[in-house]
Amino acid sequence: MEPERRSPELNASFFLGAQGWPYLLVPFIPLAIALALADANDVLVFFAAALGIIPTAALMGRATEELASRSGPGIGGLLNVTFGNAPELIIALFALGQGLHEVVKASLIGSMIGNILLVLGFSMLVGGLGREKQEFSQTSASAQTSMLLLGAVALVMPAIFQLVGGDGLPPVGAERIDFGSTVEHLSLAIAIVLMLTYVAGLYFSLRTHRDVFNPPYEQEGTWGWSVRRSVLMLAGAGVAVGVMSEVLVSSIEAASHSLGLTEFFIGVVIVAIVGNAAEHWVAVLVAYKDKMDLSVNIAIGSSAQIGLFVAPVLVVVSFFLGPGPMPLVFNGFELGALLFAVLIANYVTQEGRSNWFEGVQLLAAYTILVIAFYAA
Repeated sequence: MEPERRSPELNASFFLGAQGWPYLLVPFIPLAIALALADANDVLVFFAAALGIIPTAALMGRATEELASRSGPGIGGLLNVTFGNAPELIIALFALGQGLHEVVKASLIGSMIGNILLVLGFSMLVGGLGREKQEFSQTSASAQTSMLLLGAVALVMPAIFQLVGGDGLPPVGAERIDFGSTVEHLSLAIAIVLMLTYVAGLYFSLRTHRDVFNPPYEQEGTWGWSVRRSVLMLAGAGVAVGVMSEVLVSSIEAASHSLGLTEFFIGVVIVAIVGNAAEHWVAVLVAYKDKMDLSVNIAIGSSAQIGLFVAPVLVVVSFFLGPGPMPLVFNGFELGALLFAVLIANYVTQEGRSNWFEGVQLLAAYTILVIAFYAA
């Protein structure tokens, strides 16, 4: 009798490979919950929750790659950023409820620049090693960066309005500032325009120009999941990330004081990275497999989704949740970082090809921003 063939998931060597090692961190999921229920040290709770997000992000990556192999990088990237940004949204909603508006805005900007510089940088570096260059759809990347540029313009305008009116930008370290009803309603109007534009962008990429954004994709079928199983895995992983995010946000304030870091730095760097761990893992993994179309769609598309959908939704929700509305007025460090990141994104994607040194340059730019955020 022929011996039963073991699936890749159950093979012990699988957990020591590039795809399997994140699942070794699964025990941190119940550990983080137990520590939170036991009112343990906030730093321990914070890092346990952060580590607990990693295996769920890896599961999202596996399911997303299975779907992308059947539907193309456009839809695969869309599904990934939709589920991947759920932690960011959940973290922000809890922070909104506590009135931590500046922490929310810091995490939004941190997520956008993190995806553009950190994720895309690592993707280009890892994918480019051993290869002269990698190619991706210039048309698709151009559409994504155009949406990203639109989001940046919209997010900057309330700050310009504030400055022209003679008022200053919010200082680093503030929790909530009352900018007045005019700026609040201006932010609300901009948020509505952004959400409508985002919906139109989805229709453009998934309906009227589907062939451009969903070219034929080579199927690997490493695990051979069905579409139904892949969607269920994505949904389950999204719920798990949400639970971990709730535990994480409850420990942010106390953990920041214990670690000697500002809440601004926690929001713009640590929370932004943890909240988008799914996109980080998937983008680098698919770039390593020379699937740069999907990697670019994830990195740039996720940032565009944060600017055109997540941030506007939070503005609208803030009128009903928490102590008051959250205007889209960012501090100087956030505005500068966002503008630089968007310009860099447009530059590195305009030719439709990349190499490992461009990845190094993106990572260097992100490191410089992190140093400035720490000094702030």
